[in-house]
Amino acid sequence: MPTMKQRSAPRRIAKKADAPSGRRGTKVRTRQVLFVQGAGQGTHDSWDNKLVASLEQELGPDYRVHYPRMPDEADPDPTAWKKSIGRELRKLSDGAFLVGHSVGAAILMDYLAGGTLKQRPAAVFLIAAPFIGDGGWPSKDLRPTRQMAVELHDDTPLYFYQGSDDQTVPFSHIEMFARAFPHATIRRLEGRDHQLNDSLSELGHDLQALGMKTVVQKTAPVPSVSARARSRNGR
Repeated sequence: MPTMKQRSAPRRIAKKADAPSGRRGTKVRTRQVLFVQGAGQGTHDSWDNKLVASLEQELGPDYRVHYPRMPDEADPDPTAWKKSIGRELRKLSDGAFLVGHSVGAAILMDYLAGGTLKQRPAAVFLIAAPFIGDGGWPSKDLRPTRQMAVELHDDTPLYFYQGSDDQTVPFSHIEMFARAFPHATIRRLEGRDHQLNDSLSELGHDLQALGMKTVVQKTAPVPSVSARARSRNGR
């Protein structure tokens, strides 16, 4: 698989406080986000850390972004990465948001298609993901994307993002994803590169919108038995 060139000066990402915050004195549960990095020497500390920093800034203190280091990032073994992803997911509860970039997005998809995930994610966001199989990247270790589309048949929201100036994954891959996953949300981002110019503003907006929707659904008052009975009787 193509990898990214090493860049200089790793930048540390500030950790968000675990304590939840809320508006008008109301506490809300901190939402969990798992970010699976891309492949390539130095990616965790010098490339994708900028994406994580952008996402943290967009989401604010009500979200905690988990950003584990994947094993042997310069020469990724999908089996080892999926084991690592599984360990990280077991630390999270139902309703976590899953984000993957590049090769990490492809491996995350393959893990989810395997059907071993016990927790239900709130949504899956895939950035500059390579399409695997006919018309895309070949791989002996990952399922063809069209097969994944058959196996990922639940109603978990699925989002794809790719920049038109991506020099690593051809921009045509986003169109293949659109055909393979007709119910997914597709974000074609003009003038953005493989790293989306180090900005996840669109993803942050989409994630927050889903987060607010799930909070409203969980906190909506449940009608009383008598109210439900009156509704059935048309009164």
